[in-house]
Amino acid sequence: MRPDTLGALRSSGYESRSVKEEVRENLIRRLGKGGGSFPGILGYEETVIPDTERALLSRHNILFLGLRGQAKTRMARQMVDLLDEYIPIVEGSEVNDDPFHPISAYAKERIAREGDGTPIRWLHRSERYGEKLATPDVSVADLIGDIDPVKAANLRLSFADERVLHYGIIPRSNRGIFVINELPDLQARIQVALFNILQEGDVQIRGFRLRMPLDVLFVFTANPEDYTNRGTIVTPLKDRIESQILTHYPKSVETALAITEQEAHILPEQRKRVRTEPLIRRIIEQVSFEARGSEYVDQKSGVSARLTISAYENAVSAAERRALINREKRTQIWIGDLAGIIPSVTGKIELVYEGEQEGPLQVSLNLLDKALRSVFSLYFPSPDSFKKRKGRETASAENPYRAIIGWFDAGNRLDMPFRMRDGERVTELHRVDGLHALVRKTFPDATENETLLWMEFVLHGLSTHSLISKKLLDDRLSFNDLMGSMLNLGGEAPDEEE
Repeated sequence: MRPDTLGALRSSGYESRSVKEEVRENLIRRLGKGGGSFPGILGYEETVIPDTERALLSRHNILFLGLRGQAKTRMARQMVDLLDEYIPIVEGSEVNDDPFHPISAYAKERIAREGDGTPIRWLHRSERYGEKLATPDVSVADLIGDIDPVKAANLRLSFADERVLHYGIIPRSNRGIFVINELPDLQARIQVALFNILQEGDVQIRGFRLRMPLDVLFVFTANPEDYTNRGTIVTPLKDRIESQILTHYPKSVETALAITEQEAHILPEQRKRVRTEPLIRRIIEQVSFEARGSEYVDQKSGVSARLTISAYENAVSAAERRALINREKRTQIWIGDLAGIIPSVTGKIELVYEGEQEGPLQVSLNLLDKALRSVFSLYFPSPDSFKKRKGRETASAENPYRAIIGWFDAGNRLDMPFRMRDGERVTELHRVDGLHALVRKTFPDATENETLLWMEFVLHGLSTHSLISKKLLDDRLSFNDLMGSMLNLGGEAPDEEE
């Protein structure tokens, strides 16, 4: 039973401590037990998380600096778990007054009036978190407070009375954690208003001669693009933020795969209907990696992890939609279904001038093709080493793709409608000479479903190496021989000789 009055709280032996001491001691306890301080944050185990833990142990305010989609806000929100589950406050206090060290006029007057009988309320840690997105219209009144004329009128008080103040979100976050997202977007004059809070820990409102030593752990986030272009962090404010921590995107595809699998919202009925092979997940993840190195994409803006999360969800939905239309109870994501991820890509990449000239749709399709090409090289021999060269008949004879390319060169064509039933797709894939044999030789232990997916993947891989033609039409993918495709377009066949 928690004490419910100030006297009972004194008798219980409760001792107050600052929020930064609270976070520090709880972090020490968690690290001592071998527990993770930021569960679910992947890829930061050796970089951002250790930096953050050092900052919290040092009782620092923190600035997370990084591109969009790098879990900056998520890490800040998880710091709430390092607070005590409950703390006592003076009941009715707007600024979470510590019963032993009140800072507001309301709490001081109530304790003076009621003494040990002052009622106590226990505040859960979930109520000790404040967050504000910095936008140009944010005012000092929003953050710190202002005179409330309605309160003055109702209480019949003059504007010189402290009780007419309306506290902003920062004083209301006293004894908690307060986060300002996208700090550079905050106007410089508003940033200046934070100086005293960070350095001296107090607030000044409308010239009132009052001192409120706030107890707040501040966490700021900023995007380097904003920091250099749209806005800036004023130097004195940056100087008062003790630790600046640089965030980053996943450094490996494996980490990125784990993040996408963890964050994607795939419904149970979708998982039941749609099977997803690891190859599909890797291709989708590779799209982000290609975008982060593309000359058409603005690298200062970054490519959020939300791209692959949304793309994965769209790929599942594309397969689900096809199965529903065809009244199939079970299907898998085919390579052709990846055309459905394009809306997830176009909306999450910022293009440079050259990219704008190409257009977001074409850039997204190119990124998907580059991802297919990159992943293809991980599992199959590079087709480039088998392209015909003068005096290299032996290399041509050993080309594992020779039968497949020859089948298309003979005038055969493969149409793969996006609504194609699985059974029809299987029939079409088996029509291509040498396709099944190549996959069985390369992956002898693959299941039937995996084999079929690999067969389709080979066609896409060969098209990205310009050995066969692939056309994306409104309702289908069409594979043809490269020479015939060139002639139909009035172009010329590429020279395969070096």
